[in-house]
Formats: sequence, structure tokens, C-alpha cells
Amino acid sequence: MTKVLLKGIRKKFGAVEIIRGVDLDIEDGEFVVFVGPSGCGKSTLLRLISGLEHISGGELHIGGQLVNEVPASRRGVAMVFQSYALYPHLTVRDNMGFGLKVRKVPASERARRVSEAAATLKLEPLLDRFPRQLSGGQRQRVAIGRAIVGNPDVFLFDEPLSNLDAELRVHMRSEIAALHQRLSTTMIYVTHDQIEAMTLADKIVVLRDGRVEQVGTPRDLYDSPRTIFVAQFIGSPKMNILPLADGGPIAPGASVPATAISVGIRPEHLSLGKSSNSTLRGKVRLAEYTGAVTLLHVELDGGQTCLVIQNQGPAPETGAEVSLQADPGRLHFFDREGQAV
Repeated sequence: MTKVLLKGIRKKFGAVEIIRGVDLDIEDGEFVVFVGPSGCGKSTLLRLISGLEHISGGELHIGGQLVNEVPASRRGVAMVFQSYALYPHLTVRDNMGFGLKVRKVPASERARRVSEAAATLKLEPLLDRFPRQLSGGQRQRVAIGRAIVGNPDVFLFDEPLSNLDAELRVHMRSEIAALHQRLSTTMIYVTHDQIEAMTLADKIVVLRDGRVEQVGTPRDLYDSPRTIFVAQFIGSPKMNILPLADGGPIAPGASVPATAISVGIRPEHLSLGKSSNSTLRGKVRLAEYTGAVTLLHVELDGGQTCLVIQNQGPAPETGAEVSLQADPGRLHFFDREGQAV
């Protein structure tokens, strides 16, 4: 059982505190994604788990063992970086087996492990090629294969797909998900892309300024965000946050908590409606046709811009006056501190 437990983890660089008391429980076999904006501390937290950075405070347990002072090579983890970091003068076979060779694993055992990893990642036809003869996606698979041959207890991924083009990212995303299903190994994955987080994770950890903002399943975070930050970070396009005018309802039949000062509405929970049934009116400033849906940018009478997903029918013209209806059962209310109420 390879459980990863973080208790009050802190990291300082000089007088600057980057990680500010993180508590986290990662179960054996879970796929956990750290997500957040640039500078939130997600990669630093991953490096603390790997042993590449020294922990300033708190306790880190891997597989029930306190590993604060255990070197990276003895933690039972393998890390896949954003850069492939392949040796250009070595073949795919030798790149994948290099770490085993350094640890003096017998040649027959190295060959067996490399062969098994190559079969898992469909790399057999490429074993005798050099990195310069591979595509970006193939190089990333080799980097993952190099991690697999070490039989780690925990896989750590630091934005491994950020160097790939959009189509290849989607393909590699599905390959990583399939790999987790086959290996059933604990995986911790860092990304700034919330779509990657939503599609890959069993559990998402949203980080902000070195602290955990919220932890939950993708559906938990999407349907029940605890703060405005999470509400707008998770979901694409992001949630609309609108002030409550004089405490009045945003939709007929909606019950507004007494402490709420703003309301959140996801673009798919708004629709074009009749003016008599709506408190939201404005002008269309932009209509983005994506094929499956049209994303409308509506400037409300109060000056705020509201995003609306239109699933069918012709989009109103730019400058057209529209009224919006919100689903009263899908509203999110927040107080002055940005906390859900």
C-alpha cells in the first residue's frame, strides 16, 4: 500500500514562504492532480514529495514511512518532467534502461523490464531509434517508459504535456489515463490546465498562493465550489460572478441566502429568454461559434460581461438586445470573503 501523507508541509526559500502548511491525504492507487495558476506552488510541492527540494517544515510520509530526510533515490518515486531529458546519443532502449544500468541491475533483468515497458507504451518498433528520430509524443512516452522500468511506488508528473500541440495533448492524456488503469499505481500530476485536471483526476487539489483552496473529485469541484476562486478556475468557459442588486433575486423562484453579496452562474445554465421572465438584460458584444455550441459575450445593463453557451439555433447578431434566464436550481452564492454560502 503506497499512501502519501502530507502533514503541515512548508517550504521557504530564504525569508519567502512558498508552501504554507499543506495537509493532504493521497490514497494508494489514486490519480491526484495538483492544479492552480502559475506561482501557486504546485511544482514546488511535487519536488518536495520527490525529494528534489528540502522540506522546511511538516512531515511527509510515503508508504507509512517518514521520508523528510530520505534521499530521492530511496523514496520509491519516479518523476516525469516537462522536458523529456533524453540522452541524444542513446537509443530508446538504452535511454529507458539507463537508470537500471546505473543501479547495476543485471543486463537480462534490464532487458526484461525495458521490453515490458515498451509493450505497455507501444514502443517496441522504436527501441533502436534515437531521440532525434522521434516525434514529441513518442519522446514523452519514452520518458514515461524510463520511469516505469524502475517499478516505482509513486509516479510524479510535472506538466508532461505542456510542450505538445493540442491534438497530441489530447492523445497523450488518454494514454496516461489508460496507463494508470493498467498499473493501478499512485500517480500525482501537476498541471495549470484545468481540462487536464478534470479529465484525468480521481481527486483534484486546487492550490492558491501555497495553500490548498479545495480538494475533491472533479464533479465535487465543478458542482460545489467552496470559493469564488475555485468556481472560476474550474470550468471552461469560467463561471460568471455577478453582484446581487439590492439583494434581489437573480432568477424567478431563487432563494438568496441573507449573507450573499454575489451569485455565480455557469454559462451553460443561462439561456436566452423572454424579458418578462428575466432580471438579466444586455447586448451581445461577441458570438464565438465553436461548432457544437456558440459562446455569447453579453454586456449586461450594469456593465458586467456575462458568458452564455447557446446549444442550438442561430446566434443573435452583435449589438442585439437580449434577455437571459438563469436556472434557479444551479445558482452559487458567495459572501464578502468569497466563500460559498
